[in-house]
Amino acid sequence: VQLQASGGGLVQTGGSLRLSCAFGRTSSNNGIGWFRQTPGKEREFVATINWNGGATYYAEVVKGRFTISRDRAKNTVYLQMNSLKVEDTAVYYCAASRGASGGSQVGQYNYWGQGTQVTVSS
Repeated sequence: VQLQASGGGLVQTGGSLRLSCAFGRTSSNNGIGWFRQTPGKEREFVATINWNGGATYYAEVVKGRFTISRDRAKNTVYLQMNSLKVEDTAVYYCAASRGASGGSQVGQYNYWGQGTQVTVSS
């Protein structure tokens, strides 16, 4: 199982980015989550979407600013990030859950992508 995260970059405060997570067919019926991590800190939950895109769940700190979506035909999950803040700066990882939907815990995901850097400047 391979997951490929992309779309990171440098953006100013208040700007937007869209991250993509492409995965193989073997994960098409699994939940996909986004997490982020900064140096010296534990990986932090951001958002997750279930296998068919019918259910989503967000961390409180991103709710209302980030939107997770899924294109089943392309086996890709997106994370639209708006109104970005300096504190959103991190390496963002996507991961496939063990079942049809994931939650907010790292241990609920068993396959991880390589990460993409998001930097928000003031």
